[in-house]
Amino acid sequence: MKYHGSKVAWMGLLFALSLVLSFVESVFSGWIPIPGIKLGLSNIVVMYCLFFLGKKEAYELAGLKAFFVFLTRGPVGAAMSLCGGLVSVTVMLCLIRIGCSPLFISICGGLSHNIGQLFAASLLLKSNAVFYYFPVLAVAGMGMGVFTGTTMRLLRPYLQKISQSCIEEAKRE
Repeated sequence: MKYHGSKVAWMGLLFALSLVLSFVESVFSGWIPIPGIKLGLSNIVVMYCLFFLGKKEAYELAGLKAFFVFLTRGPVGAAMSLCGGLVSVTVMLCLIRIGCSPLFISICGGLSHNIGQLFAASLLLKSNAVFYYFPVLAVAGMGMGVFTGTTMRLLRPYLQKISQSCIEEAKRE
């Protein structure tokens, strides 16, 4: 991203949006009877960063989200968030580079987020037993990936306009 003066403000707004979406998600997660399953709404913001801003911003947002989890839920939650976020961003970035569809990228992002979290749980618990939960998380990750990917596809034209106007505004500064 080429703008400098408004980058901090723009990333702050995106971070705030991801926190609001996480809150909305937490309201709905009470309706999901399976532990550990979430909608992944804040991943829409991470995907926005990857598609419109760049990899650095996507990694920054994943790190900021993990830091917020550290402040609100402690180090274990932060480790899970950070591992899931970093693996997910890395996988989605690789898929973008080879030209995969946004829906496929979103599905793989959901799956890889779950895999990253399972690896973190395995390290924290010093047990590989957590991987027995992978089939449940895989089905949920694919379903939530379809949901967030479809949402991203519907929002993409509007998000693209927002990005273009933000970059144009920054060029005038």
